[in-house]
Amino acid sequence: MSAPKVLAVADEVEESFWTNRVAALSVDLILAAGDLPFDYLDFLASALDRPLVFVPGNHDPDLGGFARRNGLVLRAGFPSEWPGPSGGLNADGRVVEVAGLRIAGLGGSPRYNGGPNQWTEREQTRRARGLVRRARRRPVDVLLTHTPPRGAGDGGDDADAPHRGFVCLHDTVRRLRPRWLLHGHVHPYGPRPPDHRLDGTRVRNIVGAHVFGLGPEVTTEAL
Repeated sequence: MSAPKVLAVADEVEESFWTNRVAALSVDLILAAGDLPFDYLDFLASALDRPLVFVPGNHDPDLGGFARRNGLVLRAGFPSEWPGPSGGLNADGRVVEVAGLRIAGLGGSPRYNGGPNQWTEREQTRRARGLVRRARRRPVDVLLTHTPPRGAGDGGDDADAPHRGFVCLHDTVRRLRPRWLLHGHVHPYGPRPPDHRLDGTRVRNIVGAHVFGLGPEVTTEAL
């Protein structure tokens, strides 16, 4: 069985996708790492007719507290309108299985102005530990985050505070043992940055749009 091929997106809209060009993409799954308009994500899922798994970024609205029950969307026990992408699966703080992959998600950025989906290092550490517990000591294929680990794609201590990575993600990677960690948040403004390695995990910045297989031999298609 061939490795699943994904369309991975974050932070920047690929304007050419609004045309029929997107229909030519052949992928099994869409992974979104935050800070993209939800109507854009809805469009991609509909145009490609593929499942969409996402985590929120620091420029996305608060999606916490929503639940689905008997076809209804509830918040605090009352019927509500889901503000996220209608066809998307929010993996923030969860482990989901889609397209033959186990995907763990952890959205948000470092706290800098008190907006939604912003966390202190301590808060994100607590959330990450909860995610590890939900994995039930089983490894995952993909760890989908908005913010990268500290020192692995963020510029390290030289980065401005809102764009420094989370230290706690190093321990999360050790415990979940993902083959891939896919993140956004850090805009390259130039050539695509190289992948990083944390033990056996490949860390990739997916700002923009990228198509690639999730197998051991990585081939990224030009868009």
